[in-house]
Amino acid sequence: MAEPASGTPPSETGGDLPAGRHPLFRLLQLLALAGVTGLLALLVWRVIDSGRGTQLVSAIREGKKPAAPQFTLPVIWPHAETWPADARHLVTEGQVPLRELRGHPTVINFWASWCAPCAKEAPRFRASARAHEGQVVFLGIDVNDFKSDARNFLGKYKVNFVSVRDGRGSTLESYGLTGLPESYFVDARGRVVAHSPGEVSRAELERGIAQAMGGGS
Repeated sequence: MAEPASGTPPSETGGDLPAGRHPLFRLLQLLALAGVTGLLALLVWRVIDSGRGTQLVSAIREGKKPAAPQFTLPVIWPHAETWPADARHLVTEGQVPLRELRGHPTVINFWASWCAPCAKEAPRFRASARAHEGQVVFLGIDVNDFKSDARNFLGKYKVNFVSVRDGRGSTLESYGLTGLPESYFVDARGRVVAHSPGEVSRAELERGIAQAMGGGS
């Protein structure tokens, strides 16, 4: 009987295995599958989170006082001079977890340095923070922005309360933002009692604060 063209099987000569069985090929397949699975999971999470944001805004509009979505974000502007004394320690820790502000009426303002209406309302927030010094927590959340530009903005308008930065935009969906600026008013129990999309007037700002201060019971 004739000998095979190759004197030994491929496994003994170091020849390549068929592509479908090659360990490196299988590893690449698994990595690709994991990547696709991860992207799908992220997409599903964003859709679900976006839905929650829409539900939040609808609930506020209906006067239901939903719980404010939680977050923990890094401080980029540590000026806490208008904050209640017992909340100022958060600035030195470098992060602000929203849950740590329970017990204080809180104004959350979403903004960015490139946002023209944000610049127009900045002096109103500064004046209101001074008027309610030690009673109300004002917290800015900078989104879709460069950190250096954000700090320049805060310095230009002499902002007298803390700002944090959401570099990944994780709060945008959970709060149902449709643009900038937007402001949310949270009572001492952590419930959102009012919402102001767009540039806020001083009267609208004070109404929201009054609701936050009166809604902690």
